[in-house]
Amino acid sequence: MGLRLINSLAATKDSKQPKVAIESVHINYKNKLVRAKKLTMSSVISMPIDKAWETLKTPALLQFIAKGMMHFKFVGGKTPDFWQEGETYAVKLQIFGFLPFGGTHYLHIEYINKDELVIITKEWDKGAKVWNHSIQMKDLGNGCFLYKDSIVIYGGIITRPIAFFAKKFYEHRQKRWQIVASKNMDFNSPNLQNR
Repeated sequence: MGLRLINSLAATKDSKQPKVAIESVHINYKNKLVRAKKLTMSSVISMPIDKAWETLKTPALLQFIAKGMMHFKFVGGKTPDFWQEGETYAVKLQIFGFLPFGGTHYLHIEYINKDELVIITKEWDKGAKVWNHSIQMKDLGNGCFLYKDSIVIYGGIITRPIAFFAKKFYEHRQKRWQIVASKNMDFNSPNLQNR
């Protein structure tokens, strides 16, 4: 009985660590079939899913979970309070908060669905010609949810290095989500944009 409990606790702890899979896929890019990389990463987060869903829709959350690896500076205006389906946002990316990367990055919010707990973006810049990102949440009960990032990346001859960076970046993001959950952080207030 004691060993079963220890194994159960160990499995719960490990489930908070991001699980990663990378595979080669073929996609259509400008009417041509090209080889891309698909990165899938998931982890369990201890946070009520309703709060997590509302938090996910804020650019302030993105800034927080990316902090330390990437900073997003919105072009032509202030940071929006919430992502809006159908909108395209232009941002300047800065690696480690100061090193310019990829020129202007475009982030199109293609789909937001509260019933499915899904957000889908189509993104691109000079290096990453395709960066299609899907975020899915699944309620696991007991105040926990499964968080899953799926990203399809194509950058021509630099696809592999971009995918390697994306793996590190999304691992970082999912670990920062654990901080959001453990500290019960709230990003739904507009005055929290610069956390």
